[in-house]
Amino acid sequence: MSQSLEFPFDLPPQLGEPQCVAEGVYWLRMPLPFALDHINLWLLDDGDGWTVVDTGVATDEVIDHWLALFDRWMVDKPVKRVIVTHLHPDHVGLAGWITAHWQVALWMSRTDYLLCRNLLADSHREAPEEALRFYRAAGFDEAGLNAYRAHFGAFGRLVRALPNAYRRLVDNETLLIGGHEWHVLMGQGHAPEHACLYCPDKNVFIAGDQLLPGISSNVSVWPYEPHADPLAEWIASCERLRARLPSDVLVLPAHERPFIGARERCTGLIESHEKSLVDLYDFCATPRRVVDVFPALFRRPINKGNLLLATGESQAHLNCLLVRGLLRVETDASGVNYYQQASE
Repeated sequence: MSQSLEFPFDLPPQLGEPQCVAEGVYWLRMPLPFALDHINLWLLDDGDGWTVVDTGVATDEVIDHWLALFDRWMVDKPVKRVIVTHLHPDHVGLAGWITAHWQVALWMSRTDYLLCRNLLADSHREAPEEALRFYRAAGFDEAGLNAYRAHFGAFGRLVRALPNAYRRLVDNETLLIGGHEWHVLMGQGHAPEHACLYCPDKNVFIAGDQLLPGISSNVSVWPYEPHADPLAEWIASCERLRARLPSDVLVLPAHERPFIGARERCTGLIESHEKSLVDLYDFCATPRRVVDVFPALFRRPINKGNLLLATGESQAHLNCLLVRGLLRVETDASGVNYYQQASE
């Protein structure tokens, strides 16, 4: 982690046990069944009830933690609404279950709500040809394509059905929570329309995955939008946050520990991706497939478990260089794309 960041809390709370981090703001940690084994959720005191920000994945273990919390914390102060920062399963997984339990509204950005509904609809379908074509173009062999076929629809395994109606979150709108104004700041790149919450009164910023202290959130291109440029959106989001947030704001991230140093972290993320783009450009002095460029972007080995994320992030960097006019792409007779430095 960057030495320029400050970490006010030495230890995280026990799983399922809220810890106060600012007046009326509670840190709730839930388990994840991944290598990244936790997610930070947030409970906001909303006067006669609670606003929940993010929900964890839909597993029996997380549900048990929530039920215990309902019994201990929410008998006289019920959940009033659920805010979801973005569509990824660790954030939205139990949103439908909690909103149904308390008969309250889900608050979410429009793009992420609708895309989440689309992804849930894929849970009982076979992998579409458009997606297989995308990964063939990236250089997947038949074993890789079979692994993708087996993975397709996995989104729904950790996400309960969403409600059929929701309350849309809009960039720069203001929510009144517990008598305090919270401003919605939208980010892009990691998710299409990632909602963060900033409270000037408390000097607190709920960042979701938009600003993590020690790791960079995955920024990927996916088969449903193969020509997207999410990395440019991510960099622009970091620039907007750097300009908007105070230097001493307490950042509440979805993973790892709360920290102070938002501007420094935004700068670090921007610089890291710009360096990766330079390294990738140099690596493409000769033609490369997407699967060939992993060594230029990742220090860790790429295996079956992280192949799709690595492919998506590599494609994002390649697309960014294409948009900047620094690379060109040629497709061979079998549909595989090769990327190379653009001729001057």
